[in-house]
Amino acid sequence: MKKDNAAQPPETGPWKEYFADGTVAIEGQYADGKKTGTWKYYYLRNGQVKATGKFVDDEFSGPWQWYRENGELMQTGEFDRNVKTGEWKRYHPNGQLWDVGSYANGKKTGEWKVYDQDGTLKSIKKHK
Repeated sequence: MKKDNAAQPPETGPWKEYFADGTVAIEGQYADGKKTGTWKYYYLRNGQVKATGKFVDDEFSGPWQWYRENGELMQTGEFDRNVKTGEWKRYHPNGQLWDVGSYANGKKTGEWKVYDQDGTLKSIKKHK
């Protein structure tokens, strides 16, 4: 595997991209020239996972998770062909739930609840 970010991804097979210092920035798989399967994105400073999730035919698909540099969960959500769908959650830096709600066809729907850093319900907003 080359460390050269200018290199073209393979038609099919594993792929890694690197930061200038040589550490892994991104890793995943290609099939027929398209991103497929699980992909991971990393922070430069400490190598911690920044985001992980799946691609199908070069599109975000299924559950994804995003993390802070310290490894704490920051956000979770799902995609269906690059479109946000289902339940999404964000978390405060202390790990407490920040907000939760659902998407349908890429738009917020139903009740979205927002919480303080101590976990107290702050507000509820209804979306159509």
